[in-house]
Amino acid sequence: MTEKMNNICQSCAMIMKDDDHGTNADGSVNEDYCKYCFSDGHFTKDETLEERIEDDIGFWIDDNCKTPEEAREKMRKIFPTLKRWKSN
Repeated sequence: MTEKMNNICQSCAMIMKDDDHGTNADGSVNEDYCKYCFSDGHFTKDETLEERIEDDIGFWIDDNCKTPEEAREKMRKIFPTLKRWKSN
């Protein structure tokens, strides 16, 4: 497995390196989700999209998002496009 810039967690949008991937129930690597969101074949937290956004605000405040409001707005645009949060 190699690191890819487009290899982001489909729950929290974290860019994943090789050791950041979650695991399936059989212990194999899960390519879609990070270890913080997905472990042993299930999501680590039963949460709504809004709960995920609120939990992640601190990780999104940086040079691009200087306030919680900016981070929240950016996540509300990105997260609904991720596999876990897409409407069927």
